[in-house]
Amino acid sequence: MNNEFLAILSVLLTFLVYVGSTKLYKRFRFPLLLPVFLSTIIVSSILLVSKISYDTYMVGGAFIDWFLGPAVVALAYPLYKQRKILSKHFVPIISGVLVGAIFGVASAVLLLKWANFEEFIIYSIVAKNSTTPVAMDVAKSLGGVPSMAAVFVIFAGICGALFGPHLFKWTRINHFLSKGIGMGSASHAIGTSKAFENSEEEGAVSTVAMILSAIMISIISPFLIHLLL
Repeated sequence: MNNEFLAILSVLLTFLVYVGSTKLYKRFRFPLLLPVFLSTIIVSSILLVSKISYDTYMVGGAFIDWFLGPAVVALAYPLYKQRKILSKHFVPIISGVLVGAIFGVASAVLLLKWANFEEFIIYSIVAKNSTTPVAMDVAKSLGGVPSMAAVFVIFAGICGALFGPHLFKWTRINHFLSKGIGMGSASHAIGTSKAFENSEEEGAVSTVAMILSAIMISIISPFLIHLLL
């Protein structure tokens, strides 16, 4: 098969699976049917069964990946609409994200250190709560594996979107500010998309938390690694 056909097939497969997963989730609202999670499982399964390599899939997957940039920029619109709320709660957001960033990095480092994982794996997971580009750069600068860092980021995002709402319910956290900070700090863009399902205010807070968290994690990671390892 030529590259053009593979590109079209990859984009079409991903698009159809995601649209189908979204419709299924809207109808049943079951956590394991979350579109990002279900689409990942289905597309991965199809690639494994048909023995299509990741590199082959990414001939077209790279085209989808290109749209991540404009999608992130589009988050500026709800931020603008909720600018008064964000300005009013700026200090709680900053302090909440800082605590979340420190806890996210420190817990990952200490847990893997306690379990005797090799250092390159610890370096790869340390920025799992930030966005994929930041996590890959942090992992590379510390001596980790960028591709492994990307997997950890996706895993953290999906886990946050799946279990975050239940954790809020069990701990009786109902305020949009707390939930937005939690989702954006722990589960980046995937958690933010989940936050937007609840309200635009929660989604806007989660977007700010995601951005601030990525900046803070990129700064504090080298210091915490030096301190804890």
